[in-house]
Amino acid sequence: MKSEIKYIELKSGYSGNGPAWIGKVEFSKSGQTVYFNGKSLKKLKSGGISGNHYDLESEDEYWISGVKKNGQDRHWAGGGKIMIDQSIDQEYLKLVEFDSLDSNHFELVEIKPTDKQKFKGIENEIYPDTDFNIDLRLKSPNELTEEELAFVIQYLRESEEISIFNKARRSCKRSRLDFEEELDKRKNINNN
Repeated sequence: MKSEIKYIELKSGYSGNGPAWIGKVEFSKSGQTVYFNGKSLKKLKSGGISGNHYDLESEDEYWISGVKKNGQDRHWAGGGKIMIDQSIDQEYLKLVEFDSLDSNHFELVEIKPTDKQKFKGIENEIYPDTDFNIDLRLKSPNELTEEELAFVIQYLRESEEISIFNKARRSCKRSRLDFEEELDKRKNINNN
């Protein structure tokens, strides 16, 4: 399993100022899952509300990207210290070509290892057909049955209506339209 230094930020419940880390992550064989700090973060197939990965356990969204050479990894409108894994601080300094870490922007922390075996069971868990849950929204529309599509569309419609952030509303709407398009396509095929 390859590992890389990445920037990871919790997006759920925050608008650019969530907890953020720079540390070494490990990837699954497919590259679709990132293991970091005791978490398994799976890549979102369709756009999330503000992240590009989600936590398999909590379903919180995270933004994961490469680190920037200028050290400006946070969104320009965000803020807060970035926690750096103390075991990679020297490697990070070489990567960004800094002499030292600015204690106003960075904090050294200990990152815990991830038990990847724990998450294999969660990822491979099979849900009965009658058990609809919000995880379905994370799948590609063409992977779902018509009943599942209807469930996800309703969930996204409700999320869109109650969201207080414009970006979240737009993201829910984009996802909802993708699922509605798939459902309409299937209905047209069935009617012909």
